[in-house]
Amino acid sequence: MAFEQLPQNARVMVQGAARGLGRALAEQLLQDKHVATLIVTSRDADSPGLTELVRADEKRVLPLALDLTDENSIQRAMERVEEHTPALDMIIVCAGLLHDRDTGLRPEKRLADITPDRLAAGFAVNAFGPILLLKHAEPLLTHERRAVFASLSARVGSIADNHLGGWYSYRAAKAAQNQFTRTAAIEMRRRNKQSIVVGLHPGTTDTELSRPFQRNVPAGKLFTPAFAATRLLAVIAGLTPDDSGGLFAWDGERIPY
Repeated sequence: MAFEQLPQNARVMVQGAARGLGRALAEQLLQDKHVATLIVTSRDADSPGLTELVRADEKRVLPLALDLTDENSIQRAMERVEEHTPALDMIIVCAGLLHDRDTGLRPEKRLADITPDRLAAGFAVNAFGPILLLKHAEPLLTHERRAVFASLSARVGSIADNHLGGWYSYRAAKAAQNQFTRTAAIEMRRRNKQSIVVGLHPGTTDTELSRPFQRNVPAGKLFTPAFAATRLLAVIAGLTPDDSGGLFAWDGERIPY
């Protein structure tokens, strides 16, 4: 696979690369001859998923521990990145929290289901995590070349597209993420005219995040991680600085906030 918009000797980072869609994105980027350095992160740098990526190409892959809910962890990871490379051409953030079996977290169907703990957990991962990562990654994206910061968002975070209700915490956290994306895009453009800061909607992908909610997915609309990764990379390749601040679906559709 050739990722057309990447320069020679590109330096790319995928947060959440140990499994699911993040893993599929990392695997496809490793197939690109332009990628000289692929930084892959997970809460555990020794996780099986990252270990397998390193085994695939230990000269190009740098595994790092990064907990998106812990700013100190984010800062340490980005300091390690700066020690390894002076700049990055692309960062893809794959974190997302919709449910958690251990804590009983599930999407709220009614107002009565809302709790402060659910709200806090959803915002910590879905909204605060990506913008805190961009805060610490910003110096690495401030250069004269095309620099992409793409975070996985969701169509359900669109206020204009909300016709069903429910899923309060997830919808609100993703809406906040979209606002962070838009606001950061404005600031980033002042520092790098070639910067692109966007949210991406991958569609319903067969991962742990969507698994409990796949029963009603229409035929042909449940994507494999490999398919979703291919489509998202194609969308990123087609973006220009004029698209910065937007939310884009897997098929290139611009989703209203």
